[in-house]
Amino acid sequence: MGETAGVSKLLNPRALSSDAVLRFAIVTGVVAICAVILTHLVVIFWLSFADGAPGARQLSYSWQNYADVFTDSRTLDVLWNTVGFSVLSLLIALLFGLPAAWLAERTDLPGKTFLFTMMTIGMLIPGFSAAMGWLFLLHPRIGIVNIWLIKSLGLTQPLFNIASVGGMSWVQGLNLAPLAFIMTAAVFRALDPALEEAAHMSGAGFAATVRRIALPLAWPGVLAASIYIFTIGFAAFDIPAIIGWSNRIFTFSTYVYLLLSPQDVLPRYGVAAALSVVVIVIAGAMSWWYSAMQEKSRRYAVITGKAYRPAMMKLGAWVYAAWGFLAFYFTMSKVLPILLLIWSSLLPFFQPPSLAALNFISAKHYLSLPWDLVWSGVRNTAVLMILTPTLTLFAAVCFSWILLRTRNPFRHAFDFIAFLPHAIPNIIFGVGSLLLALYVLQNMLPVYGTIWLLLAVFFIARLSYATRMTNSALIQIHPELEESAAMSGASLRESLTRVLAPLMSPTLVYAWLWVALLVFRELTLAVILSSSNNITLPVVIWSLWLGGGLGQASALAVVMLAVMAPIMALYWIVARQRGFMASA
Repeated sequence: MGETAGVSKLLNPRALSSDAVLRFAIVTGVVAICAVILTHLVVIFWLSFADGAPGARQLSYSWQNYADVFTDSRTLDVLWNTVGFSVLSLLIALLFGLPAAWLAERTDLPGKTFLFTMMTIGMLIPGFSAAMGWLFLLHPRIGIVNIWLIKSLGLTQPLFNIASVGGMSWVQGLNLAPLAFIMTAAVFRALDPALEEAAHMSGAGFAATVRRIALPLAWPGVLAASIYIFTIGFAAFDIPAIIGWSNRIFTFSTYVYLLLSPQDVLPRYGVAAALSVVVIVIAGAMSWWYSAMQEKSRRYAVITGKAYRPAMMKLGAWVYAAWGFLAFYFTMSKVLPILLLIWSSLLPFFQPPSLAALNFISAKHYLSLPWDLVWSGVRNTAVLMILTPTLTLFAAVCFSWILLRTRNPFRHAFDFIAFLPHAIPNIIFGVGSLLLALYVLQNMLPVYGTIWLLLAVFFIARLSYATRMTNSALIQIHPELEESAAMSGASLRESLTRVLAPLMSPTLVYAWLWVALLVFRELTLAVILSSSNNITLPVVIWSLWLGGGLGQASALAVVMLAVMAPIMALYWIVARQRGFMASA
């Protein structure tokens, strides 16, 4: 009966026509998205040679913008700060992330579910909230630690200064440690226990086994993770903006923002584009290195699949030291900064905790927030949280279907283009969207200052992650299920909606929540393209902070964290139910 239905479908021109139309629509949509992504990069490259202002009838072209980039001492200082910031952030992230990953995967540490949960949720807490808390802790003028040390030891100068490249790196490294944990945990999980057991049988102690067996095997994977984390640090905006801006310490992202939104001169769009091209080249080299390290790490894959069981080291009494280390990290990275953020939000002016300070506690900053602006930010953020993951995952399924279910000759090129936002710093696409809106679309499609421009760049920024998730989900679904549906008379649309969609739903729900949370906390892209009409909640916090309203900014950051809490709880529940979160 099924074969008869399948044959009748094959002989039905209408069925063939509808499938062909749907295939054409999917391919056309994917081609259009790829064209938009590439257009952003082309516009940046084109305008890096342009001399003139947006909207000018005639533009002249020269190498002057590149000359300004490479001859301006401030630009070179920015690149040096960025490299130093990225390297130090990476080292600090590995300092905490690597030991935590090893404890989770290679020891009998109790409470691993809690560890994985805290690390996963830690990646979602906005970096700027921790940065604000650390300023209250170690600022040279108002930091409570410096104030206490000066009073206690009679110092004439503050001992710590968080408003430095080293201080920014400390906070960024703590913020990236969960990512280092997640990426290197998989590396430690894949180490063959037989090699370690052979080393022990040969008389090697624990230290020698780690040094001569575990680390050499894990090194390619750790290096690949390090390159990826370094590129994230290179493009970071929120922490350098909160901590370094007041001291005029700029990294790439904050300097680009300064070029695009200066206080007392005209925006330097050409220089921003030229600097972005330089960073694209650097990002391309880093991406190539990252891919090479991933390929190299596969050579060290020694799991055979039969009777594989990771060797767990018994910690014994060292379990207290292990959890002491982890508790120190959680306290430094999240608990202490957030507590200081709450403390600052309750005081008319910041002062160290004391019994006398308790008399000044009030909800004044919460009540005096610019609620019209806040509600506007909440509405725009809510719209972006709903539309961005929905559109992104819909497009990602189309990309994955073309890659894995068709023989389209350009399918691998489509997948590569979708991966570009992962390889190139997101702020580059923010700059591209800004220049595209001002130079190219200004008369035809005036999207500058609208929420739709934010939606477009958020969509591009999250597409690479979404396609990785849908690729993994679709690989696990055998094509014979769709073939059976077709033989039973199902159209392509029915096969996609009634076979693939339900089977991919666990991954899609998980990815939808993850993207929505990332959109909720996104500051870098939003601040580049923000205006009074499309302002988001993180940009409102940034505006209050930049304007000197530290108490109000702290209060709104606390409100934002409170709003995030139930969403993160829902994400945690879904992740546990769908099996995406590791357990003990």
